[in-house]
Amino acid sequence: MVETEKAVVLLSGGLDSMVVAGLAREAGLGIVALTVDYNQRHQIELTAAARIAETLGAERHIVLPIDLTKFGGSALTDDIAVPKDGVQPGIPVTYVPARNTIFLSLALGLAEATGARRLHIGVNALDYSGYPDCRPAFIDQFEALANIATRAGVEGDRFRVHAPLLHMTKADIASEAARLGLDAGMSWSCYDPQDGRHCGSCDSCRLRAKGFDEAGLPDPTAYVVRPT
Repeated sequence: MVETEKAVVLLSGGLDSMVVAGLAREAGLGIVALTVDYNQRHQIELTAAARIAETLGAERHIVLPIDLTKFGGSALTDDIAVPKDGVQPGIPVTYVPARNTIFLSLALGLAEATGARRLHIGVNALDYSGYPDCRPAFIDQFEALANIATRAGVEGDRFRVHAPLLHMTKADIASEAARLGLDAGMSWSCYDPQDGRHCGSCDSCRLRAKGFDEAGLPDPTAYVVRPT
């Protein structure tokens, strides 16, 4: 009996990570979902991640606590206001220092421990907030690092970092969710939740709404204020 190939999927609970997990399932991979509870402002996304993992039939769903508020330096982990004036040029204060490097490192450790050799992450370099760890160069360099920093890698059992949304627009991603038959309403994007709803004004809400609008799809998101 051939064992199903496994993929460690970084599952934040957002639309992007949900689509990445859906693509892994479509490819016939066994999903080992990893959600990092870094004490983020929008902890509600952890509930979304659990719902998505269950819906997609993840073999395992690990919620790993690591308190990045001890570092601070971000509107998501420190006493800094989340910007509400639209997506601006440059790297915004919602950037969490080295977050994707930290998350992929944890995913790499889990992959080596469980025998998985695929790491799946929902980074995007088109419709995004300008984070440096969402670019193709970062993904390429992390994959190279993974294969010189692990026993599996140096013994020739190589790791691959898969970022299938890297060159997609938010409209493309919303359309992929629909094609995969996923309920986008399960996902959570907002950085500054208000009474269990998306605020509608942060960068992440604006990009989410833009994606559904440009894809011509109904937006299932409950916003305090509908992004314009």
